[in-house]
Amino acid sequence: MEADLTQLADLVEGTPELGRGRAAPVPEAALRAAEERVGPLPRSYRWWLGRFGRGTVGGADIATVPPPHENAVAEDLTAGWRREGARLCFCVEPGCGDGYSFALDRPGASGEFQVVRRDALDGDESPVAESFAGFLAVRTALALGLRDGPNPAVARLWRSTPGALLANGVLAYGPHLIGERNETFEVRRYAADWVLMGDDGEGGGLFMRRHGRDRESVYRLGLGAIGEDVASEGELLTDDLVGWLDAGAPGAG
Repeated sequence: MEADLTQLADLVEGTPELGRGRAAPVPEAALRAAEERVGPLPRSYRWWLGRFGRGTVGGADIATVPPPHENAVAEDLTAGWRREGARLCFCVEPGCGDGYSFALDRPGASGEFQVVRRDALDGDESPVAESFAGFLAVRTALALGLRDGPNPAVARLWRSTPGALLANGVLAYGPHLIGERNETFEVRRYAADWVLMGDDGEGGGLFMRRHGRDRESVYRLGLGAIGEDVASEGELLTDDLVGWLDAGAPGAG
């Protein structure tokens, strides 16, 4: 699914764990110059550079593109060591820890590239997210104690985008919103086996199971009528969260 850049901005601006310090946007000319050296940058990463410029995740610097007049910095994206074949490393954990790279041979939706982790000890590689926006969502979820998501379907969504706001008003929550929304509507109190993972913008909540066999179906139920029997009281909208959102959430507007 395409990364929602508005939700990405909300995630970065509303999450202290994604430190920005004295950051400044990277000028377009500098971005183009960097691309001449390392190749096309992933869409959401390029946007992040142009909006925020610098930041950290889990205490690790995210690579940036310093202005031409600035002295070389450790997080310079264009440093020669960062590009190794089809891998462009943009983040290394402190203390020579695991590294995170864009897999330039694994293109995704709308100009994105899959993010992979390289183990610092044995060099083994494993996929982390489907986009840079997804990488920040996944790392934010871990930092907030949400693990990889309340269920596998939401976890898949977050690997691509930190939530999504659609034209029909449907909002799928990212890790920066889901905890507060569930606390506000006391979902654990009234529907302990369920999670409120979004809303329709008109007073209806989008619910999915946390436990059990069916953790793929999405139900709509009024936020003032939350109870344990969401499946019977609510309206079944889909059993494919990401596909449904990608199609514009038909039937929910």
